[in-house]
Amino acid sequence: MVYKMLVLNIDGTLVQDNGRIHKLTREAIAYAQNKGITVTLATAKNFPAAKRMAKTLKIDSHIIAHQGAYIASELNKPIYVNRIHEKIAREIVALLESFSCQIKLVHEQFTLGNKVKLPENMVGRVFLQSTNRFSYSEQFVEIVSEKLLDEPVSPPKIEVHFDDQQSVEDAAKAIAEMYNEVDCIFTEECKMEIVGANVSKLQGVKYVCERLDIKRDEVVAIGAGLDDLSLIEWAGLGVSMGNAPAIVQAAADWLTRSNNDQGVAYMVKEHFRKQQPLSFLKKINVLK
Repeated sequence: MVYKMLVLNIDGTLVQDNGRIHKLTREAIAYAQNKGITVTLATAKNFPAAKRMAKTLKIDSHIIAHQGAYIASELNKPIYVNRIHEKIAREIVALLESFSCQIKLVHEQFTLGNKVKLPENMVGRVFLQSTNRFSYSEQFVEIVSEKLLDEPVSPPKIEVHFDDQQSVEDAAKAIAEMYNEVDCIFTEECKMEIVGANVSKLQGVKYVCERLDIKRDEVVAIGAGLDDLSLIEWAGLGVSMGNAPAIVQAAADWLTRSNNDQGVAYMVKEHFRKQQPLSFLKKINVLK
């Protein structure tokens, strides 16, 4: 099989536990791109954070951010957006405020969250990226639902960190019973992300593949989280990182090394060295 797309998760996949990308991983991404492979990121991160990562790796294709709710190659020029309606967002936040949890409404231009478990002097932060000509602000308030009454927000996703797993399950059950307009995605223990109905990394990848005329069996997907599971199961070649949960590893076609052992670099070099550049395959009529 000839593969045309490589989809990569960020946290736990491209990035080591120290927050850095290893030199070998950078070289592997360039190696795949030089063979004509479309490399894209599929991540839970907000778009600006994902875009910074893409620029570091010299990836210029569409980025699937916010769990698939926001797809773009440039900020403010999305090809797909699925937002949670401002009224539903406020109602869900009010519900979540009955739990002990950290709530964040993650917009593509800012994050709005509560002050739970944050330093008392932290009211707001702004991260300036001189090379990107934009700022991404994080604002923290006492009661998010009250803030939303005055300044409604329609976020691509809501991120929630609970004190215990039982609260995650109770909140997810309540939301599922009350709202068919959203889905809850479980990413790790005590953490949940809320997105518009039918939003996922998988659906985002499908959307991009359709635009690029890339078939399912021509996609390689590498991930490490529970939110990568459906994508890994769907892809022509689903790859699990060695640091992924057991359920993700069991679903994969290929198990690579951990993120701290350059698992992406190992897999890409091992697999794509066997594939000729797409331009050459087209020249000899193997590909149209």
